[in-house]
Amino acid sequence: MDTYMELALVEARAAAERGEVPVGCVIVGDGRVLAAAGNRTLEAHDPTAHAEMLAIRAAAHKIGSERLVDCDLYVTLEPCAMCAAAISFARLRRLYYGAEDVKMGAVDHGIRFFSSPTCHHRPEVYGGIGETEARRLLKDFFADRR
Repeated sequence: MDTYMELALVEARAAAERGEVPVGCVIVGDGRVLAAAGNRTLEAHDPTAHAEMLAIRAAAHKIGSERLVDCDLYVTLEPCAMCAAAISFARLRRLYYGAEDVKMGAVDHGIRFFSSPTCHHRPEVYGGIGETEARRLLKDFFADRR
């Protein structure tokens, strides 16, 4: 499995320990980690505090630009519509995701945001990276809550 996806899985596990849905994200540029985050929607009382949104904000702040042109995003779950739009707006070069999200995913499921004619930037997309572990984290998390 990819080293950067391993780091995203570490963030996902930390999110689960906080009682958040276990999704983790890492943004890489020039061979170094610019930002890493896990979901914090409950903790922050913020429905936009998805791992991807937090990591995009942190990476943009770190490099001093709203454009993450030569950067790649690794996330443990297929991004939702909000996060897919943010990935496009940030002009991320590549998206790597773990588990598919057939209910809320917006990359290869649902609205397929990057295929929309109104989408101005389409990153290269690679799904299924670390999928087994990402899916297991989600399954265990939701099984414990039922």
